[in-house]
Amino acid sequence: MLTGAFCPGFSFYMSELKNHWLLKPFRNFYTATLVAWLVWVIGLDNNNMRIVISNRMKMMALEKEKSILNEKIKLVNKEREEVLGNPKMLEKWARETYLMRRPNEDVYVIVDENNTLLESKKE
Repeated sequence: MLTGAFCPGFSFYMSELKNHWLLKPFRNFYTATLVAWLVWVIGLDNNNMRIVISNRMKMMALEKEKSILNEKIKLVNKEREEVLGNPKMLEKWARETYLMRRPNEDVYVIVDENNTLLESKKE
């Protein structure tokens, strides 16, 4: 350790530094270790708090999207059961969705001024 012979007044500054109010809590090994760990976790680590929070926000958005898609799946399954259970409903669905027709039949498609189907505006 340096003594006063090499650096006059050094021991005085060291004693003041040891008693500084900001450094007093860091005398304890556990406090210093906790602070170093918090700095590491909050800012320096690859999985720091910013990344964890952004991942949780993404996860919440994806869970909302998942619930919406599950509702759509339920509606499609319900429609599928209705259509496949009844031959007349199957024919009606095919005619409306794919514009299918019988051999001696004419199909008229009504469109608006933008050439979009009027029924597609309902959705």
